[in-house]
Amino acid sequence: MSNLCGKAFISSRRACLIAAGAAVLAIGGAAMPAAAAADPVPVPSTEHHQLAWPSGIAYLPARVNLLPTVSGTWVNTGLEVTLPQAGTYALDLNVRTRLTGLPPVNVYIVGRLWDVTSGAALPNSERILNQVYDNTLLAAGAVGGNVTAPISELVTVSGPTTIRLEVQRNDNTGVANAADVWTDANGRTSFRFDRVS
Repeated sequence: MSNLCGKAFISSRRACLIAAGAAVLAIGGAAMPAAAAADPVPVPSTEHHQLAWPSGIAYLPARVNLLPTVSGTWVNTGLEVTLPQAGTYALDLNVRTRLTGLPPVNVYIVGRLWDVTSGAALPNSERILNQVYDNTLLAAGAVGGNVTAPISELVTVSGPTTIRLEVQRNDNTGVANAADVWTDANGRTSFRFDRVS
């Protein structure tokens, strides 16, 4: 073994001991486990252990009736979340609406995300949530229905930020006779956030 450790190609004591342990195993059988022939060699870990990033969900606190407001007016729904720290967040909403009208009619509900902290709409967050369009002149009655529509966005914030859902009713032709953002046991309106970076 001393000859092995004296050879020029073995440059460290640890490598010498590993070579010597292998030689003992080859000559004398299983004299000791191979792992015990040298000091343990630490292996760098590539895993990242991080604390869980913030996430949460909120639900519409109550039905929002859009009929009392003027067509095209943005309405605060009361549904909002607070992003607790700087970072990029995935925002996912499911917005349930009810909309009806008497033909001929073309009415629709639009939703958007409003940054309460900065006082501005989130760019590109507008979505048509529901639309009733029927040009029948002699209608038997109201047309419409319940729809649940998604809003999904990524937003990067520099600190704690509150984001709110706003909606508006638009009477393009005729008028809506029911227009609501709805939530109950048959279908919830929800707002979820997850920090992604």
